[in-house]
Amino acid sequence: MEQAVTNNLLSLLRPADHALLRPHLEAVTLEVGTVLFQAGDEVRWAHFPCGGALVAFQVGLEDGHEVETALVGREGAVGGIVSQGRLPAFSCAVVRVGGGFLRIPSAELEAAKQRAPALAHVFARYADCLLAQVFQGVACNAAHTIGQRAARWLLAARDRTGLAEVELTQEELAGMLGVGRSYVSRVVNGLRARGVVATRRGRLEITDPAGLAALSCGCEQAVRRHFREVLDGVYPTAAESLALRSA
Repeated sequence: MEQAVTNNLLSLLRPADHALLRPHLEAVTLEVGTVLFQAGDEVRWAHFPCGGALVAFQVGLEDGHEVETALVGREGAVGGIVSQGRLPAFSCAVVRVGGGFLRIPSAELEAAKQRAPALAHVFARYADCLLAQVFQGVACNAAHTIGQRAARWLLAARDRTGLAEVELTQEELAGMLGVGRSYVSRVVNGLRARGVVATRRGRLEITDPAGLAALSCGCEQAVRRHFREVLDGVYPTAAESLALRSA
């Protein structure tokens, strides 16, 4: 069960509360593209991304496209956290960056929350932070340009994974942003011309984080502030991301 790099949300728990979960936590390694659950599935597991692992929530539309609504890295968890028990999932959850996870059966997590109000309170506060991320994403999609949104996504992924390079095609980025590939192609070409990103086959690399941040909106900073106010110490710090990149 033990891993060299763990999950920040689990690390925040009091020892007594963590002890309730520890016997039921299982370490797994999941590859990019692994689907944790589809919309309508009964959520049987809660997954805690560790280290640089990253999960995306995606909502399907009538035309068959899927739009990303939130990213979850080592600051959080996926499945059985917001809802009470094994309720049907509304969205799809897919591994965006592969790596190590800790997972626990949803039934065991629910039983632990019922036994320990403090544990339930921590997860309720995380649910508030996740909801804030979704709210901020809705506002961002309505108010900001595709270029600002693309820059925000890349910076958010970098913060959570500690990776400067993300395995991501322009078509996948277009789908996550809910726009046509031609729009994203122009945006990526513009970012590349400014020297803030580099492209490789199926990959995007951030070469100038400060320059990319200057082209982004303030939405990621707003999410970070809310995490700091509600669950201080959970959202990845710059030092933590640097340590992951050096590992």
